[in-house]
Amino acid sequence: MASVGQRAFAQKLSRQHAADVRKQVSSAYVKDVTKSGSGGSLSGMALPPPDELEPVDFENFIIHNQNVIERDPMRHLLEFPPDDIEVGIIPRKIRTVLPVVPEEGSESDTNIRDCLQCYTGDWVGVCRRYQCYSSSYNIQDRAAERLSILQSTCRQLFEIDIEDDAQSDGLESQRSSLVETPRASVVEAPARSNETPRSSVDDTPRGSWASSVFDLRNSQADAILNNLLDKVPMEFVDRMNETQRQLNRQESFFSLYPHQDEEDTVERRLPADIPAENIGHRILVKCSTLKLDVEFEPIFASMALFDAREKKKISENFYFDLNPDHLKKMLSQHIPYQDTSTLSRSCIFNITYPSPDIFLVIKLEKVLQPGDISELYTKDDKNRERVQANALYYCERLGQFTMPFAWTAIYLTNIVKGVGEREGDNDIGSIGSSSLDRKSVPNFDSFRKAGNSGSLPRRGSFERLRSSGSEKRRSWSPEEVSANLDSFRPVTLTVSSFFKQEVDRLSDDDLYKFLIDLKRPTSGLKKLKSIPGTLKLDISPCPEEVKYCLTPELARLNPYPDDKGRPTKEVLEFPSREVFVPHYQYRNLLYVYPKNLNFASRAGSARNIAIKVQFLAGEEEHNALPVIFGKSSCAEYKTHAYTSVIYHCKTPNLYDEIKIKLPAILSQQHHLLFTFYHISCQKNMAPVPFQTPVGYSWLPIFPDKRLKTGEFNLPVSVEKPPAGYSMMSTDIQLPGMKWLDNHRGVFTFKLESCSAVHSLDIFLDNFLTLCYAVEERRLPSNITDATIEAELKNSITNLQKSAIERLVKFLPLVLDKLISLLVRPPVISGQMMNVGQTLFETMAHIVRALVMELDFHNDQHGRNGLLATYIQFSCTLPHPDANQSAGVSCVPVAMQAPPYRAASMLAHSAAARSSSNPDLSGGHARPHDDFSRWLDVAPCAARPIERTGSMRTSYDSNVHMMMGPVYKKLVHEEVVLQWVVSSGSVREAALSNCWFFFELMVKSMAQHLAETDRLDAPRRLRFSEQYVDDITALLNSIVADIVQRYNKDYKLIHGLNTSIAFFIYDILSLMDRGFVFALIKTYCREIAKKITTVTDSYILINLKLDFLRIVCSHEHYITLNLPFGTSLTGSAPVSPSPSMTSSQSAGSTLSATSAYRDGVKHANFADLSSAYKHQHYLVGIVLSDLAAALETSNASVHNRAINLVKNLLSCHDSDPRYTDSECKSRVAALYLPLLGVVMDSLVQLHDASLTSRGPPSHVMDAESGSQSHPINQNVAMAIAGSSVFRRPSASGIEELDPFKTRKMQLGAENTRNLLSCFVWVLKNASRRTIDRWWEDLSQTQMQQLLDVLYFGVSSFEYKGRKYLKKQNQQLSHKNTDIKSKLEDVILGAGSARSELMLRRREKNPPSPHMSGDRVLRWRKDKTHYKQAMEQQEKPRMEIEYDAHIEGNLATEASLIGLDMLEYIIQQCERSDSLQSSNLLGAVLRVMQHLLSCNQSELVLQNVFASQRSLVFKFPELLFEEETEQCADLCLRLLSHCSSSLSVIRSQASASLYLLMRQNFEIGNNFARVKMQVTMSLSSLVGTNQSFNEEYLRRSLKTILLYAEEDTDLQETTFPEQVKDLVFNLHMILSDTVKMKEFQEDPEMLIDLMYRIAKGYQTSPDLRLTWLQNMAGKHSERNNHAEAALCLIHSAALVAEYLHMMEDRLYHPVGCVAFQRISPNVLEESAVSDDVVSPDEEGICTGKYFSESGLVGLLEHSASSFTMASMYEAVNEVYRILIPIHEANKDYKKLASIHGKLHEAFNKIVHQVYHFVVHNFRM
Repeated sequence: MASVGQRAFAQKLSRQHAADVRKQVSSAYVKDVTKSGSGGSLSGMALPPPDELEPVDFENFIIHNQNVIERDPMRHLLEFPPDDIEVGIIPRKIRTVLPVVPEEGSESDTNIRDCLQCYTGDWVGVCRRYQCYSSSYNIQDRAAERLSILQSTCRQLFEIDIEDDAQSDGLESQRSSLVETPRASVVEAPARSNETPRSSVDDTPRGSWASSVFDLRNSQADAILNNLLDKVPMEFVDRMNETQRQLNRQESFFSLYPHQDEEDTVERRLPADIPAENIGHRILVKCSTLKLDVEFEPIFASMALFDAREKKKISENFYFDLNPDHLKKMLSQHIPYQDTSTLSRSCIFNITYPSPDIFLVIKLEKVLQPGDISELYTKDDKNRERVQANALYYCERLGQFTMPFAWTAIYLTNIVKGVGEREGDNDIGSIGSSSLDRKSVPNFDSFRKAGNSGSLPRRGSFERLRSSGSEKRRSWSPEEVSANLDSFRPVTLTVSSFFKQEVDRLSDDDLYKFLIDLKRPTSGLKKLKSIPGTLKLDISPCPEEVKYCLTPELARLNPYPDDKGRPTKEVLEFPSREVFVPHYQYRNLLYVYPKNLNFASRAGSARNIAIKVQFLAGEEEHNALPVIFGKSSCAEYKTHAYTSVIYHCKTPNLYDEIKIKLPAILSQQHHLLFTFYHISCQKNMAPVPFQTPVGYSWLPIFPDKRLKTGEFNLPVSVEKPPAGYSMMSTDIQLPGMKWLDNHRGVFTFKLESCSAVHSLDIFLDNFLTLCYAVEERRLPSNITDATIEAELKNSITNLQKSAIERLVKFLPLVLDKLISLLVRPPVISGQMMNVGQTLFETMAHIVRALVMELDFHNDQHGRNGLLATYIQFSCTLPHPDANQSAGVSCVPVAMQAPPYRAASMLAHSAAARSSSNPDLSGGHARPHDDFSRWLDVAPCAARPIERTGSMRTSYDSNVHMMMGPVYKKLVHEEVVLQWVVSSGSVREAALSNCWFFFELMVKSMAQHLAETDRLDAPRRLRFSEQYVDDITALLNSIVADIVQRYNKDYKLIHGLNTSIAFFIYDILSLMDRGFVFALIKTYCREIAKKITTVTDSYILINLKLDFLRIVCSHEHYITLNLPFGTSLTGSAPVSPSPSMTSSQSAGSTLSATSAYRDGVKHANFADLSSAYKHQHYLVGIVLSDLAAALETSNASVHNRAINLVKNLLSCHDSDPRYTDSECKSRVAALYLPLLGVVMDSLVQLHDASLTSRGPPSHVMDAESGSQSHPINQNVAMAIAGSSVFRRPSASGIEELDPFKTRKMQLGAENTRNLLSCFVWVLKNASRRTIDRWWEDLSQTQMQQLLDVLYFGVSSFEYKGRKYLKKQNQQLSHKNTDIKSKLEDVILGAGSARSELMLRRREKNPPSPHMSGDRVLRWRKDKTHYKQAMEQQEKPRMEIEYDAHIEGNLATEASLIGLDMLEYIIQQCERSDSLQSSNLLGAVLRVMQHLLSCNQSELVLQNVFASQRSLVFKFPELLFEEETEQCADLCLRLLSHCSSSLSVIRSQASASLYLLMRQNFEIGNNFARVKMQVTMSLSSLVGTNQSFNEEYLRRSLKTILLYAEEDTDLQETTFPEQVKDLVFNLHMILSDTVKMKEFQEDPEMLIDLMYRIAKGYQTSPDLRLTWLQNMAGKHSERNNHAEAALCLIHSAALVAEYLHMMEDRLYHPVGCVAFQRISPNVLEESAVSDDVVSPDEEGICTGKYFSESGLVGLLEHSASSFTMASMYEAVNEVYRILIPIHEANKDYKKLASIHGKLHEAFNKIVHQVYHFVVHNFRM
């Protein structure tokens, strides 16, 4: 039962219940409809058995229809473009002017050559030129699309928006404001008339004809339609209507449709990132001033970044010199020249891992002097001249030695936050006297470069909020710092003093303590001495382009215009954690960090100790290499470097950083030599040396051919090392040498390497060393030919033990080596090593390790970004023909075969295959002669693009000359072979990440075709038969895994499923498409077999739908479906080759003539027939699966299947290749069976009119209005009467329910998505295609079509801006609540666990490679991915934009439906049989539904035009056949006559007038329309709260104008009858004005309604209407007894009518039968033959004046009596009702009634008992 607040009979026909009735009744004839290709079980999850129809032999089909292709104007749809795939060189992008390479001659080393190739070589790329049209690749800019739609579409005007605006503003005048229409015409909503005072209406008693005439005559009319009454041919009217409907239509329907969620785009596989350097957040620091208050000597400065939280230095030192020239001259004899690169005063810091504890530390040094002279800088020294003389002396004597002087630190977070913008904040730097000035930055563009120079995408905005005290938090999260590092406003920082450097606190640990104190000021800082001075720094986000910039290797960066500018240096970053990015460029640096020295045990003067560091290639002084980077204002490179000197300290702690450029080729003689000097600071007149060596130490840098790094503690020799020392370690006790402190370690230092050459991993080093040894035929001394294979296998296997961070750094190099060994296994002593399975296993384990460890790099399919980048760009795939093209023989002379000899070549191929598995050597099939001819064809030397670059080609040639015999192995063939023969853990590892091997195979296949010039070859001749067989075997085994393990490891199975789908998607562009179709068929067959045998088959169904979605996202999906003209579209192709063995070949002849000859009609291509699915294979599978999915009972299956089709159509709609209307119609013809699928699923569609909306505020929807009374379904059926949606043979709804419940109802969203596909096909299919499709529809299917259109109107109805805003608010609040609850559940708010997790997250953010807002997984920022939890409430303008687009979508959907209605009307005009059916009645019902929903002004104008045309063509439809719909139409028209839009009122007035006119012309009377209009007005004004009488009065005045100007009928009584009707309507309208005044006084309102009803005593229809209104008002206030009595009066009135007309014995004898319930019902006896004649047209024509109507009223009244607890009255009602059911033998109803009577009598007894007991107790 419905809710208590409903009214069942306030209106004529309840749309709510009638629509439900239609939906149930329509299921009855579904049983009789033959479903095309979608048969199967309806219960559970069962799908149809696998379809054994063979797919089309694609290549053969194309060959046999070449003539058709050449003649077809849509040729581009029928074949792949010739430039579909392009394999070429992708130039490597480098930031430097020239590539960074080592010194000349280094290429002779194999390792260096490979590294150079990896870091400088261009990439080989495979480009699918049209892949951008695939939904798996296309990245849509939704913001741009949205803006384009807003600009290209007109805003549609909806009355519901105007009313909502008026309600929100509280001003009724808003309803009549000027509004711009979509056609750029201004609709004037006239102002309220003031000529007639409102009081004259209020004071005029009912029946005052003169007053009514007076008011109406003085009203203002709306504009009348020109030429409305002209006599013109209907053909002309139809053409005009068609022209109007096509104006300003949307070309693309789905461009208006909401985008699908990114999570649903399973086919999305984004392209990999182009390899690039790791560039995090870049900060530009410019040093403008460094000046101490007392200035008498040069000061040397350096700066670096430190992370106090991680206690790590995160950048190298940047040295700068801001000394004035006169101070620089003091060091002239020590600095003979200055290189430009050392004059830099600005630098760029890179921060990959932002932290709230990063400090910029500036350290100052000065020339070594004795004593503590810092006092000279803090007080005014009178001996200034003597001090300056001393400074000059020491600069000349000791100018190359420095000593620590002072330091300061800047808290970077305060710079980012903007703290100190006001009044010099103390938190900015290290000292209180610092200040911060913000530069004026007007906008973001000042940091961008115009034109082609690029732009710098920065997150955030430069607009800064002024930091208040409450906002100055002491702790920022890394995410907050990251978000602001790229967008903070540039700042000029001034530091006015420095901390004196305490010589006993020089260590890093001491520095970190100071930095923590700086962040949280303590008393410890106050103890430090300050040195006054000024340092000015300009700090800003670094722009993308900086001129005159140098890399850390001093290579020039673009742009570098000339040599005149002062350079800016990039400072090398030392990330606080590992950055998982492979090396991108050549870099080979070594950093030496002396830590401490202990000379306390040495006797003599060794106190001022300086350490001289040299990098030597031998043992002589001249062997010192100039590879040590200079600091500032000096030479670029030096042969030595000195550490700073701590005065009078034998155990100094040191902080120096010495940067060395390592030679590319290192030998065992390369070593670091440390010489320890005592520096004499005394002023001696005698010429004594100022430096005395006091010790020596050294470190071999490349022992065992591995670079040494780490921390070392070396002993120091007092004597100079002997000859040959460089080959020995200092740990060796050399005879005759004196060591300090008895050979103990006294010197500690640290070596750190930043090298793209040396892996620093023992397992990587061993593998690469053995690889190079095998290639060069130089085996290590401890390895023999007999053991090399085992050693090599061991080194390959041990790669799995490599540190993941080191493996990532050298990932391209390692994988290239593994692949090279796989296809070119080493040959030792004439025997090929059997290492294939070992290599394949290692690759599989490496891939798995990377995917698991670096999951933040993975996309939604588990594809790792680093590996994807490697495949698409970095990999070097060996190819045998590449060496031939270089003119180098790969095979010894004895093994070479004559050209084009297939046999000998295949022998080598077979031998190569069997290397890893000898058992397979004899089982390979031989390619046929055609393939052999292609296999030996040498690549064409005239190709425009080199295949792999000169460096790669020469390298391969040299390698193979050294390695001996080389067999023709291809990467893709060898990978699939090793995969097929693998088993156990190897196979599992490969399966877990099979995407990698599939994509590697695809890349190799494409390169192979390009290398051998086969991209234009026939597809069957491109690859060997054995390779095809291997692929088949591999995919069959994977499909078997999916089928067997689908419910055990969903993550693995999902990955397998998507991987093979993408593989098939890829090879559709490379291989024989018929073969690929066979793979698809195998997959579908195996999945379908399994589905029929399991209970949880929905998992498999979803997997299959995901598989199809990926495969069908191919950019040439339309071409793959062979959209040749069929008998539906014309231009049919010829029959395929008779060689096809399919049993369907005879019936699949596709030419029009042969199709008819074999009895195959064109309908075969309009449904899922064998012929259709054979030719259109992929779309046939998709639509068949959609039909089958709709038969299941799983919502997720429904959603996936529907979204699959919707996604395809959406892509077609936006594809620029299909913008031509003819082209799009050809595409739409492919989906014609979709119409039948949707029509067959009619009973499952969700009726949006039942649940999701209320009626428009100005419309009293008689079918979906605000009715509150509960009503039985049988009663609703009876009230519905003879509907077009009811089968004549249906006896009732009860018998249909069992079938209806067997199909699961679709949700609102799924219904809308499915109907959007339906609408798209109707919109884009050509008229010819629709004609031929229509010809074969049965009348039942035509009814189904109209039912679907009805549901479509409801689904696409516009809800209004107010609804969208409310929906957005609910979603936002829901997401916020869910997010907060979820966080509490997961973290446990306030618990120790939550604190621990937060601390761990701060230390280890989820994305080591990404920063800040890039925490999301790999490249999801490119897909506009947003988590559902992060959705925020949209701003008001966003809702306006949503409403704009949604309004256009609703308008277009309605116009498409109206186009189809017009098409059906035209077909009915041509067919007498269709006219005799009830099809036109269904058309009229859908058209009325269009009028009942919220429609735009544009739609309503067109609907009114079509409605007038329909009534003119078929007047008997309304006035003789569909009399019930005549009442509905009158209600619709009258409701729109009260619209707030003048254009709509004009249209509605014109339609209503023509309806009267048409009715009059039939019989010189329009009593029927007159009565229906009067009843409709009574119903309208009695129920609609927002009804506006002023607008209706204008419409009535407009109707009067039409009657006065209708010259053709002026001589008849028609004008006078119109006036009478209009004045009568106006009187009713006047009565309602008083009713509106009493809306808040229900008693007065009901009393007024009663008087109005009594005034209609002689008009039974109107009296019944007002009685219904009274019942509704009582029910709203829960006055159930009064409502029941109103219904009893209504039933008595109907009984009087039935007694006069039918006089059946079981009917009540008029109202007398009801007097036992209430004696007042005798009032209804006034309606008798002497008062009104039931035979008169228009009298008692409502649905209630029938037996079923009487039954409905009685049952409704019984329900109201029951709710009122008046059980005695219930008995009296059923006493009248029982004889009727007995006469109809409706025993089910009788059983129900007697059950209800049983309950009522029991309650009476119960109430009497309690009454007696209560009185007894009293």
